[in-house]
Amino acid sequence: MSSRIYNIAIDCADTYALAGFWAEVLGYPRQADDRPGDPEAMLLPPDGVGPMIFFQQVPEGKSVKNRLHLCLQPDDRTRDEEVERIITLGATPVSDQRRPDGTGWAVLADPEGNEFCVLRSAVERAASL
Repeated sequence: MSSRIYNIAIDCADTYALAGFWAEVLGYPRQADDRPGDPEAMLLPPDGVGPMIFFQQVPEGKSVKNRLHLCLQPDDRTRDEEVERIITLGATPVSDQRRPDGTGWAVLADPEGNEFCVLRSAVERAASL
């Protein structure tokens, strides 16, 4: 027997705003009844496959490095194009682990400080083989 991931939970102060940021980043639609000020918000995978992203309001702010984070792989952009797109949506650069040979990743933080990585696209990976 095994389990599957039902949702990924993200603690935050403003569930609606942070869900909006991640909706733009991931292309996931919001749950239809989410409203500003709600203590919870949910993003649904657009194809119905994979975990939902659940946002829950908590009173405390983020204070240390995440012990678990998301690693994103762009579908139709290069890693560097995706990093720039996500920064324009409100992310903050945290650590640049990109190497001159094209490998590596970029660490960003969402508007509430939760870190995540942007990896190379599948096309970029295949081109380096």
